[in-house]
Amino acid sequence: MENEKIKNEFISTLSHEIRTPLTSIKGFSKTILDNWDVLDNDSKKKFINIILEQSERLINLVENVLDVAKIDSQTEIILKEVNICSLVDNVLDILKVNYKEKEFKIKKGKILNSMADKDKLEQIFLNIVENACKYSASKEPIEINIENKNDYNVVSVKNFGSYIEDDEIKHVFEKFYRADNYLTSKAQGSGLGLYIAKNLIEKMNGRIEINSSKKENYTEFLIYIPLLEPEKFTKKIIQSVNSSKALDFQTKEDAE
Repeated sequence: MENEKIKNEFISTLSHEIRTPLTSIKGFSKTILDNWDVLDNDSKKKFINIILEQSERLINLVENVLDVAKIDSQTEIILKEVNICSLVDNVLDILKVNYKEKEFKIKKGKILNSMADKDKLEQIFLNIVENACKYSASKEPIEINIENKNDYNVVSVKNFGSYIEDDEIKHVFEKFYRADNYLTSKAQGSGLGLYIAKNLIEKMNGRIEINSSKKENYTEFLIYIPLLEPEKFTKKIIQSVNSSKALDFQTKEDAE
């Protein structure tokens, strides 16, 4: 009974999400055809651009739904050695084309290679960073920090000018969920990107966390990607050696 309810809600929401861009495409196409001789070139260009934007929105929605279907039917994950910094650079090159007005401030710490599915990890980064671009209401740069924490490489994506209420944080990774504020009403989105990102990273034995502050007016997503096993093993050996040296030094001091 509960599964049937979830299925019906999914279909209902999906129908609404598809209907919106289709209505725009049909309406503006009809306006252009019915008024071709009286519309000036600027108006034609404006309406065609709207059709293009709504077409892209529809394509993204369909692709996201297909991704959700794959996730729900056990997506195949192929884990290989991945250079996180290079992957983040590729994602920023892609997004800078569509978000020319956005500034990105990137900081790279000393990190090791990760074990991940390269294509799907790139999709996760695209979803998270584009999400930051869409919902940032500030001229402050989007801050991206890459560092190593224990057995993970961590990529944090922080945007200013928006925050998520505490009672909404637990819902943001649900299908079709969009926080209820003026930014989400202005920005187009299916509410599937974060659901996809969370499920894909968990299939790679990683995780996503959220920090958000109303007082400081920011939202930060932290993506934890497991280290490559040899890298993890080497790091633990180094930590063990350093710990032994420190203990030996302390013992000598005590003896003196």
